[in-house]
Parts: sequence; C-alpha cells; structure tokens
Amino acid sequence: MAEAPSQVAARRWPSALGGRVSAVAMVVVLAVALSIGSGLGRGGPASLSGRAASLEAAIRCPSCEDVSVAQSQASSAVAARNQITRMLRAGDSDVAIEQSFVDRYGPSILLVPPSSGLGVLVWALPVAGAAIAVLLLAALFWRRQRALVALRTGGS
Repeated sequence: MAEAPSQVAARRWPSALGGRVSAVAMVVVLAVALSIGSGLGRGGPASLSGRAASLEAAIRCPSCEDVSVAQSQASSAVAARNQITRMLRAGDSDVAIEQSFVDRYGPSILLVPPSSGLGVLVWALPVAGAAIAVLLLAALFWRRQRALVALRTGGS
C-alpha cells in the first residue's frame, strides 16, 4: 500500500528540520570563530612602547620588499622607527603617524590595507566571493534534492 504524500512529508520533516538546525549552528560557530580570530573586541596597545611596536609592525620598510619596519635593520627602517617614536612622544595619534608615512611614501607603505575607500575591496571581495560560492552550492544541493524527491515519488 502506497503512503499518502502527507505521510511521506511528515516522516521527512524532522530530518529536514535537523539539517536546517545543524546548518544554522555551523554558521553561528563559523561567525564566532572568525570574530575571535580577527581580534574583534580586543583593545589596542595603550602604552607608548606597545603603540610603537604596533605601528612598526604595520608600516613597511621603505627600502625593503614586504618587510615591516620592525623586522628590518635597513637604515631607512631604523629612521622610520625613530620617526615613529618621536611622533608618539610628541603626542601624535596612530592614525596621524600612519597618514604621515602614507603622505610621504604612498598607500603601499602600509602592510595592512586601509579599511575604507578602495582598501575595503581587499577585505570585502573574498568574503563576498565565499558567500556567493556557498549560496550557489546550497542552491545546487537544494535543486538536486528536489529532483531526487521527484524521482522517488514518481515525477509529480
């Protein structure tokens, strides 16, 4: 005896709900892990030496390739570290110090792209691409599941 479609749907409902709940749980865990890994909620270094170390790690050595001022022993890196220390002692903000280096050497002096203007694309495009890929995969699996269900029920 064949089951009525409502009975088949009632039997599938708990597993479909469980799949949605586990998918939501996975997204929540991923969001929490990414926020912890990105340092969300972490305060910046408050001491003068901590601020100097943070700035030295974020500014590229002017005469080196992809090496921070903190990592390089080149004369231009030493001069940049001294300038950072002088500006911090003079009371300049971190943003003002970074901007003075950008004004002098251009935006490529910063090892971390800015989080405004075109620099936002560096951060947003990979996230948007991953989100689109996940949505496309979800749509593909949803369509295949519908086709499989239609085959099992006789193509209705």
